[in-house]
Amino acid sequence: MVLSLTTGIRTEEARALRWDHVVAWMPSTKSWRPVTEAGFKHKKFAIYVWRADRVGGDTKTRKSRRTLELPKIAAGALRQHHTRQAAQKLKAGTAWHDHNLVFCTGVGTPLDAANVRRAFRKITEDAQIGPGWVPRELRHSFVSIMSDQGVPLETIADLVGHAGTSVTEAVYRHQLRPVITKGAHTMNTVFGDSRRAESE
Repeated sequence: MVLSLTTGIRTEEARALRWDHVVAWMPSTKSWRPVTEAGFKHKKFAIYVWRADRVGGDTKTRKSRRTLELPKIAAGALRQHHTRQAAQKLKAGTAWHDHNLVFCTGVGTPLDAANVRRAFRKITEDAQIGPGWVPRELRHSFVSIMSDQGVPLETIADLVGHAGTSVTEAVYRHQLRPVITKGAHTMNTVFGDSRRAESE
């Protein structure tokens, strides 16, 4: 949940994410190295969003293939998850199927989309934020947060892996409203008092 909310990746991209596509920046060599080799004792991390849990394993579009630097909260969550997964692997023993997946079942196999939705629904119900939420809401929330913070539409489109801004506008028009209305709010603030004075 933390990774999806803070990076905007699609659910099928998260399910296909491999540990060798979670990378750490190595200042000594000025290069990215998989955390499976470099570990988590570094300051900067990123993920290669190069695959998706789709037919053929490709991302939705060519533009969807992207590299995203991780916010600290996401890197920390992955570090904790890696530790928990190591314990799961040890517990499973010979039953573990090593696909090198970041997110998998208790025996290492790929996650089923329906199971992900059910698990997500349980989390939202336990958090008392309603039963109608689906994992895709995390991606929508990411777009809303970026938009509300004034991130340009072109950058948001790149972050979420859209081929262009028109797709972002069409799919996330409600989430983008804070930026679209920002100009009107600013003008109301600047000219509001003088316009009221004139009308009086």
